[in-house]
Amino acid sequence: MKLLHIISSLNPKGGGPVEGIRQLHPYLSKRGVTVEVACGDAPDAPWLSAYGLSVHALGSSRTGYAYTPRLVPWLREHTANYDAVIVNGLWQYHSFAAWRALSRTATPYFVFTHGMLDPWFKRAYPLKHLKKWLYWPWAEYRVLRDARAVIFTCEEERLLARQSFWLYRVNELVTSYGTANPPDNTDGLRRKFFDAFPDLQNKRIVLFLSRIQEKKGCDLLVEAFASVANSDSRLHLVMAGPDQTGWVKTLQAQAEKLGIAQRISWIGMTQGDMKWGAFYAAEVFCLPSHQENFGIVVAEALACGKPVLISDKVNIWREIETDAAGFVDTDTTEGTVRNLRRWLALSPENYAKMADAARQSFASRFHIEQAAARLLEILKSALPKTNNKKL
Repeated sequence: MKLLHIISSLNPKGGGPVEGIRQLHPYLSKRGVTVEVACGDAPDAPWLSAYGLSVHALGSSRTGYAYTPRLVPWLREHTANYDAVIVNGLWQYHSFAAWRALSRTATPYFVFTHGMLDPWFKRAYPLKHLKKWLYWPWAEYRVLRDARAVIFTCEEERLLARQSFWLYRVNELVTSYGTANPPDNTDGLRRKFFDAFPDLQNKRIVLFLSRIQEKKGCDLLVEAFASVANSDSRLHLVMAGPDQTGWVKTLQAQAEKLGIAQRISWIGMTQGDMKWGAFYAAEVFCLPSHQENFGIVVAEALACGKPVLISDKVNIWREIETDAAGFVDTDTTEGTVRNLRRWLALSPENYAKMADAARQSFASRFHIEQAAARLLEILKSALPKTNNKKL
């Protein structure tokens, strides 16, 4: 079976969707699936050489819409080479291009919305939502309507997606999502992190690792951390992630005003061994997002045995709560404070139990191998039975 992913860009700053494609690849490959990617990046984009997949870079564009004129002609020329196509994300040209090129062909296409239909965006950015309404009927509505299936990564995402636009007709399917096992050289990776940031040794680290932007609730976390910082002089907040909107200076000023600037480290985008070292060095992971479709970083924290402190706007919050793998509260300063205090109140024995529950939650729900198996089932169901016999 030959599968094509379409995405606007493979820049790792794009977060979960970019990482998700990469994580799925080896598990699909074990099942005989050849995976390629078409994207709107320039062929010489520096992140492509290390991505590890066959990539067709057809851009680039300087606009937020990521218009890539070569994409539709390329898809029309090569569509017959693929058994199925997956469109990753909405609201940029690549999804509309996929519809234009594929909607009347024999090649089925599927769409991962990656949380981009969450009604939070409608409430948070009403003017942008109005612009989307003007675009919706003749573009994204058709993209979703004509897809073989729209795939959601949890039940919460599927239900929320129905609330953004009243003109809505899709074939809904739900699959799991997640990540692979983390590297197991725990001590070595932890030491590597502390070698890079020696001032953090012997600290009780609260780790935030994600894009630094409004929807992630970074300001809530800074304010909430200020409320608990005096309870233990070893507490330290590590903010890891790319600053996508220039917000870090504002957040640093907030921390200065609250008197905790020296208790927060801003370490920028963190990848590879340094990312895993940060997870292993931390005592707990915190993501008080206003909107989070799935949160691969949450799964990564669980895989490393770290309890997670998340808001009830992270769409897998019910699973975390059911598994006792962390604490869940509202996406407010008060809710974030409550999560931090519940963690701080844990005895060493109860913390160890929660850390073990985190690992078990990852293994049972969020390992990428399960996601790959379910995705392959979905793809095979769309193919002629003669093709299925070969898989």
